[in-house]
Amino acid sequence: MQALMETLFDVIYLSLVMTLGIRMLQRCGSSRQFRLFGWMSVLLGCGDAFHLIPRAVALCTTGLDHFTAALGLGKWITSVTMTIFYVLLYNVWRERYHIRNHIGLTAAVYALAALRILLCMMPQNRWLSPDAPLCWGIYRNIPFAMLGFLIIILFFHSARKTQDRPFRWMWLTIVLSFGFYIPVVLWSGTFPMAGMLMIPKTCAYVWTVVIGYRAMQLES
Repeated sequence: MQALMETLFDVIYLSLVMTLGIRMLQRCGSSRQFRLFGWMSVLLGCGDAFHLIPRAVALCTTGLDHFTAALGLGKWITSVTMTIFYVLLYNVWRERYHIRNHIGLTAAVYALAALRILLCMMPQNRWLSPDAPLCWGIYRNIPFAMLGFLIIILFFHSARKTQDRPFRWMWLTIVLSFGFYIPVVLWSGTFPMAGMLMIPKTCAYVWTVVIGYRAMQLES
């Protein structure tokens, strides 16, 4: 039952974010913010597919233990693509609220993203191993969490200041995505059921994409 339900959920999720992303790219016209949003959505779907497809195959066949390397590689790729996702989201913020200059802020965003990717690339992560160390899971997620916190503050402040109704909950989607993701990083190795929090985390990302798509429909 778990294999069927989880696979169905993943198929719906990947199909939805990819479809919305492609539609945004097709219909964004000259709007740079929605073009960026479209690429965000496509990147989200493609990146997560590297992990979710092997997981679905594993659940429906011989089990997760027989797909350790494939699942680890998928997590590795997803970790990098999610970092780029937030860099693109930062640029959506700049475009939507007509932010210019702020060189220091931009440097901080790119520095945190670069540090996160660098840490993901370190061999000590042992992505392909069944006993990947928890400490490196924490190390690589420290700059990622800092990046997420920064973008939460930016969207919260800007949406409130400009009374931006279409984006008024963008900050909350990011809060929820990290709120569900951090316990998985910390405790899924000890308490496997904590991994179920990836489902509401995924729903938070869908909400993020839907916010962008609906804003494009309203403003086009």
